[in-house]
Amino acid sequence: MITSAKQKTFATALVAGLFVVLAPPARSADTPHAHAQNTCEAGKTVLPAELQGWTSPTTGTALANTTDLNAVVLTPGKAFRAALHHTGDVTYALRPNEPGGKVSWGGMVAFDAPAAGTYRVMLGVRAWLDVVHDGKALDSVHHQHGPACSGIGKMVDFSLPAGRSVIQLSGSGKPEAEIMVISIP
Repeated sequence: MITSAKQKTFATALVAGLFVVLAPPARSADTPHAHAQNTCEAGKTVLPAELQGWTSPTTGTALANTTDLNAVVLTPGKAFRAALHHTGDVTYALRPNEPGGKVSWGGMVAFDAPAAGTYRVMLGVRAWLDVVHDGKALDSVHHQHGPACSGIGKMVDFSLPAGRSVIQLSGSGKPEAEIMVISIP
């Protein structure tokens, strides 16, 4: 029990000192997070020429099954904003590596690689991404984030053979996803 004024002053100073020592550091304008927030202005991000298609997506609904893969075929270099389906309503071409839970969203789109090569698949949402060709999931060859402030959250490269592949999205927490594919020289 603190009884004297000196003891109360000492106790107050001790608590204040502990607060200063234990408190997390304040964010300054020099921290990466603060810098990103301060520099991202709507409509101000300049994308490289190969990503310009991201800024004007077409819209539609992702496939919930593979019955008609001709219904949603991505055009290289053009973004597509896809309405997704509840995970339980999607019958994937191949079971996704990360299917997500009952409250997640997913779907599929087709992509025709005009020639064998490396293709980059970009997403604007957090979701699992699989590419299926001839009934087999293809391994990715590279992962990276999109350019700062672009809205492109993930870019994943795949070595694709020529022909039709199915891009599967699963485990998304959002009912809509932007997606785009480009060829990588």
